[in-house]
Amino acid sequence: MSTDTMVNQGRGSLTGKLGTWLMIIATVALTFVMLVEVINILFYDPFSDEKFLFKLSGMLSDVKIGPLTYIMFGSLAVLLMMGLPLAFVTGGLGVMFIYLVGDSMMLNIIPSRIFPMMTNSDLAAIPLFIFMASMLERAGLIEEMFNVVYKWMGGLGGGLAIATIIASTILAAMVGVIGAAVVTMGIIALPAMLKRGYDQQIALGSIMAGGTLGILIPPSILAILYAVVAQQSVGELYLGSVIPGLILSSLYVTYVGVRSWLNPKLGPPVPEEERIGLKDKLLLLKDLIAPLFLVFLVLGLLFGGVATPVEAAGIGSFGAILVAMKHKVFSVATLRDASVTTAKASAMVLWIMFGASVFVGFYILQGGQDFITETILGIGLSPYAVLLLLMVLLVVLGMFLDWVGILLLAVPIFIPIVEALEFPGLLGFPAVPGEDVVLWFGVLYLVNMQMSFLSPPFGYALFYIRGVCPPDITMGTIFKSSLVFLAIQAFGLFICVLIPGVVTWLPNLVYG
Repeated sequence: MSTDTMVNQGRGSLTGKLGTWLMIIATVALTFVMLVEVINILFYDPFSDEKFLFKLSGMLSDVKIGPLTYIMFGSLAVLLMMGLPLAFVTGGLGVMFIYLVGDSMMLNIIPSRIFPMMTNSDLAAIPLFIFMASMLERAGLIEEMFNVVYKWMGGLGGGLAIATIIASTILAAMVGVIGAAVVTMGIIALPAMLKRGYDQQIALGSIMAGGTLGILIPPSILAILYAVVAQQSVGELYLGSVIPGLILSSLYVTYVGVRSWLNPKLGPPVPEEERIGLKDKLLLLKDLIAPLFLVFLVLGLLFGGVATPVEAAGIGSFGAILVAMKHKVFSVATLRDASVTTAKASAMVLWIMFGASVFVGFYILQGGQDFITETILGIGLSPYAVLLLLMVLLVVLGMFLDWVGILLLAVPIFIPIVEALEFPGLLGFPAVPGEDVVLWFGVLYLVNMQMSFLSPPFGYALFYIRGVCPPDITMGTIFKSSLVFLAIQAFGLFICVLIPGVVTWLPNLVYG
């Protein structure tokens, strides 16, 4: 063994021992502090100056909201960069700062923040829609749907990529769950495109962009959460996101079609011998009857005001079971797997909601909302410049946090800022009516979250697709493939800002 190797091993061993001792010391110190605080709580009057050794309660009570903002969100950033789970970081920091700023009695804020969420019936739609997505995925519906659209579109230049986007759009209207769409389409569509010589960037980009449509197109789970946080109608938000979602899908298809028409090598059509006639194409449509009927039933009941989101989700879940039975894949094992997946995903979402609600709720009670609003509005920017700033912040946050965390940390602070502004319209287009501002901003937020999923270096869709890519496709190629579609999403967002009626027309038509 060489001298350098021995030295490196010695350094590694020393570093490991140092890390272990630091962890032990930190654990002992934290245990000691907690023991002292427990003694103070049990045996000393919290309203007097008497204490045992020291008292952390109320230690930050004199800190003004400006420095407290930097301390709270700085601590959050540090702990998240250490890789700790968002749900426990936000909840734990919330409890800690409540105690450091106030006292043990102030901890009563926690149940007052959590209980209203636990009694909000709209949240029951989340596990039901997740269950619906899990059951449809296990029914093999995604493979069937891609096969039908692929047979119809394969003869066109870029037809497989277009088929992927169209199938993803239909899938988004069924499930509203992003990760499953990107991964499954990556497993099914990517090998088919690469086998036929498709440009890697078009193949990857169409899968990622199409897969993220589930954030925007109903029944989006993120839209339900936004509606709960913003106290907005779920039905109105769903209707407001339909046209922007279809616009984005159309823009993706147009881009792929035009690029493949200009340069057929980027997306060669399927060979003649693999194509089928019109009669066979029409026969294939029977495979889509059940899932499409389920989509129209769920969304029709919801948009028509016949059913609440929870009732529509319940009908959709039952319908998904019937679809699985039709495909002869329903069993106790399938039901168990779908239920376990639902329980895990729902628990993750709800724990993040509880933790972020405590953290942000306490910050707002301390005057944080007024501080942020006055700071941003005090810059002197125009309403649309402020809106641009908020959009950029959302995209940046999306590079580091998941969508639930961004919603619960940023949206409660951003909404009062947007409500305080007037948007008179750009380039001669109509203004945004005051009563529609929260709805309009909600759809802009959903489009932003789509962008965050594609934003290098940490967009979630980039890593979803990485997990199913062949080894020869590098992360750099994945990053490059996302940039054009990210620009298309930015253009779609600009359309929604420039023409607010794209968002507000359908909800106003249905709900008046």
